[in-house]
Amino acid sequence: MANQDDKFKRVISHAKEYGYVFQSSEIYDGLSAVYDYAQNGVELKKNIRDYWWRAMVQMNDNIVGLDAAIFMHPTTWKASGHVDAFNDPLIDNKDSKKRYRADVLVEDYCLKIEAKIEKEVKKAHKRFGEAFDKAEFLSTNPRVLGYQEKIDSILSRLGKSLENEDLVDVKTLIEELGIADPLTGSKNWTDVKQFNLMFGTKLGASAESAMDLHLRPETAQGIFVNFLNVQKTGRMKLPFGIAQTGKAFRNEIVARQFIFRMREFEQMEMQFFIKPGTQGEWFKHWKATRMKWHLSLGLGDDNYRFHDHDKLAHYADAATDIEFKFPFGFKELEGIHSRTDFDLKAHEEHSGKKLQYFDHEENKSYTPYVLETSIGLDRMFLAIFSNSLVEEELDNNTTRTVLRLPAVLAPFKAAVLPLVKKDGLPEVAKQIVEDLKWDFNVAYDEKDAVGRRYRRQDANGTPFCITVDHEGLEDNTVTIRHRDTMEQKRVKIKDLREIIKKEVDVRSWLMKI
Repeated sequence: MANQDDKFKRVISHAKEYGYVFQSSEIYDGLSAVYDYAQNGVELKKNIRDYWWRAMVQMNDNIVGLDAAIFMHPTTWKASGHVDAFNDPLIDNKDSKKRYRADVLVEDYCLKIEAKIEKEVKKAHKRFGEAFDKAEFLSTNPRVLGYQEKIDSILSRLGKSLENEDLVDVKTLIEELGIADPLTGSKNWTDVKQFNLMFGTKLGASAESAMDLHLRPETAQGIFVNFLNVQKTGRMKLPFGIAQTGKAFRNEIVARQFIFRMREFEQMEMQFFIKPGTQGEWFKHWKATRMKWHLSLGLGDDNYRFHDHDKLAHYADAATDIEFKFPFGFKELEGIHSRTDFDLKAHEEHSGKKLQYFDHEENKSYTPYVLETSIGLDRMFLAIFSNSLVEEELDNNTTRTVLRLPAVLAPFKAAVLPLVKKDGLPEVAKQIVEDLKWDFNVAYDEKDAVGRRYRRQDANGTPFCITVDHEGLEDNTVTIRHRDTMEQKRVKIKDLREIIKKEVDVRSWLMKI
């Protein structure tokens, strides 16, 4: 766990040092679990959002976009169940006075058991070398099977207790496992209580006439209440989807792990409306499709896994998470849920408006079922950033810090460097920037020795460095250096656009799907 903590600290430090993420209101000592995306972070975040949107909306002729307002009529949240059931189980430690999510304490306990499994795998891999079969080891080793059985048993009991709202048993489970306050080691716990996560606000000119509102805790409801508007104006036929990205707000009990769990965050969601009875095949389809999208970025197949829900929401008939291996272990990155017809029926009931689809082929109206894919943009940012940050040993016994961001997502695609700040080299370099910036985000860097500039761009995730030297003044060539291989090639200035495009073009990345 110490190595994981160190790696995570490096990620947070690097994000600030290289202009990716700042603590919000830092000059006033910050605001807990609220962060600002800095000059490079905002570019990376935009590129992730665009990559999702291109794959989800642009590449599917039956999926369209929406941008619903953050404020919604208060009855929306009554209909959706958020007023009555949008709760997390809360537990306080009597000695430290610290507050925790009870389910997260149990999940973190299971993560420690998972770390023991990882340790066994590493030991066996060292012992058997190339002959090591990880899948077989995990399915046959008695110690590993014992650990896994314990994890499954704990999570199954937790899921059932939460589903039955048996908070007494959740506390009993914490006590039986001997879970202590992570800060103080105290095991003196209060009872577990439910805590509603919605932020309240008011709409109106005066306190007397103001309407009580909530900041939206998810973006999905904006899609459901607009289902009929989009279907009719877009003349959409089932199956079809509505996609949306936008801010959501949750008053988290314990917001933690940097940008993994924040109080203000951004979601990328798609609700896919389907004929009742077809949800099983569409659930399989979207599971496979979304995993392919993740794998297209090349972050490593072993870093992803599906986790089927033990505890299903009362309206769902299937749910799974795509989990990613963050520096602090496998955690949810994206949810795929079969929501049946709960949402549209609930809004129909509370609004008194008919939200049905008329099927011309069957000549009847019915309420469509919904298949949801929902991913946290901030979590995706953290997954990509933490996975890309590498300390690399070089042949000359030195190390370099390199941020191996997928080239399609990198904030800057290339940096143009004049070898020296004289002899007309800066002028040529600036002309290259002027030419390339119509197609790519390009940086200009003339400060320090060229080796130090290379290192700086490596750490910033820039895929290409283009160096202008004296030779290039005569034959219109430059040296182009690749971030990952450090390979350098002499190329014609006129060929730069095509060389860069080949590596960073969205088309070539999404074609992998």
